[in-house]
Amino acid sequence: MKVLVTGASGMLGGAVASLLVQNGHTVRTLQRRSSGVLGAEDVTGQLTDRRTLETAVADMDAVVHLAAKVSFTGDPAEFHRVNVTGTADLLRAARTAGIGRFVHVSSPSVAHIGKPLVGAAAGPADPRQARGSYARTKAESEILALGANDDRMSVTAIRPHIVWGPGDTQLVERVLNRARAGRLPLLAGGTALVDTTYVDNAASAIAAALHRIDHVRGLALVVTNGEPRPIGELLARMCAAGGVPGPRMSVPSWVGRLAGSAVETFWRGSNADGEPPMTRFLAEQLSTAHWFDQRQTRKLLDWTPKVSLDEGFARLADHYGVAI
Repeated sequence: MKVLVTGASGMLGGAVASLLVQNGHTVRTLQRRSSGVLGAEDVTGQLTDRRTLETAVADMDAVVHLAAKVSFTGDPAEFHRVNVTGTADLLRAARTAGIGRFVHVSSPSVAHIGKPLVGAAAGPADPRQARGSYARTKAESEILALGANDDRMSVTAIRPHIVWGPGDTQLVERVLNRARAGRLPLLAGGTALVDTTYVDNAASAIAAALHRIDHVRGLALVVTNGEPRPIGELLARMCAAGGVPGPRMSVPSWVGRLAGSAVETFWRGSNADGEPPMTRFLAEQLSTAHWFDQRQTRKLLDWTPKVSLDEGFARLADHYGVAI
């Protein structure tokens, strides 16, 4: 197939585009800077520029849409412009171009309202209760995407959960930087069970959705490694792989949530740059169980993760040149 991948300059988008190239597809990418994906044709520009979108979708058979504004804080209008309006414009451009397959990459946060998720299925996206601008706008964009599913364009939503791996700046680098600075506490002892997804597994699941679109059209599926572990263990193993001391201090979860709310308020009022050290949503993620039943996902996609967490941490350590 001829496949457009948006957001291929990111870790997961790049992995998806590279995998599709390796599998023999013709791949075009769309993002604000060069993707660095060997064998792919880059279109650089904004997701919100309609002329750029027309160029990107021309002569394509399928779209894998990963581009999004991802942050714990920021201007809500900018989240809406990129995540909602950008997705709506891309869907419109894809339909006009006669594209038949559309894989929308979403997030489990679209259905997370702060309560524990234990062996959960992929609940419906709920922008009214999703936590924070990112989750709310991703929920809106997922609803738009699945609403575009019809006989002319098959659409599915894939929700990879906490994707990490070598070269990850969104999670791993932040964990390591905070650990080096002694600012990586555990909440409630780090005992909450959490699912994560090694990047290669997330990429192969997205590629499977593209090929199995007739089996998953109109559906939202959560993708994980299927190996829930205590959050304290996950953070400690990331730190070990990066060669830094792991977290040693624990605070009650209510303290973390209160601190997160206070930091968010300060961050908004001060117009500070970068990511805040804590938010209420992040505190909830660090202290609340969230792991998912993967049986339907694996059956419908005819897919299983190939890289275990143990192998993933070994690869991460190799990336940092650390013997573990």
